Amino acid sequence: MIDYNCILEQVKNLGIWERETIFKRNDLEIYIYRPEIQFKDYEVEKNFQIYLKLENGREFRPNHLIVMIDLNLRVRSNSEYKEYLLLLFDNIFYKKDFSLEINKLSHIEFTHFLYDLDVITTLYLLFLIEQDFNYPDNKSKFNPKTLFLHWWIRQFLCDWKEIDNLVMSVCRWQPPKVSYTKEDNRNHKNYNSNREELWYL
Repeated sequence: MIDYNCILEQVKNLGIWERETIFKRNDLEIYIYRPEIQFKDYEVEKNFQIYLKLENGREFRPNHLIVMIDLNLRVRSNSEYKEYLLLLFDNIFYKKDFSLEINKLSHIEFTHFLYDLDVITTLYLLFLIEQDFNYPDNKSKFNPKTLFLHWWIRQFLCDWKEIDNLVMSVCRWQPPKVSYTKEDNRNHKNYNSNREELWYL
């Protein structure tokens, strides 16, 4: 299983102009890269880029929407597995072992998706680390600051809005529904350190 802290250390130790493979299966690869880009108030040592290289040789930098759209397609086509998917991504968010949920879902042939689930989970883990490592603590209303991203994962799995409306909401930085974040957000009066699994359902 890919470990959060292990990958975080790889990110921290990545040198300028270096790349590091995080996931590889045959010709498909997910890797990170640290360029040297100079801007005002920009920390070169913390910046890193995430790349997905496909079997056909095409490489690109995916963004958070690739995970959200993939999960929305999965839950629309196989809604009976919604709670398994929620538990899987909650455990990634909580930095827990998510191998049990991966194993439960590995035999399922989802009707619609973008990439295999191990690719999507690896990308999501990297996006969480990107926010955790790069985003300033004092600029977020959430504690942990990765909760803003994770709220959208929950919403894309739970909300039956059309996918174009959901994507538009993300792109407009719409504030999250408190019902998906309050018990996880240490800055909220309803924070609950003893919250139940899937408390927001």
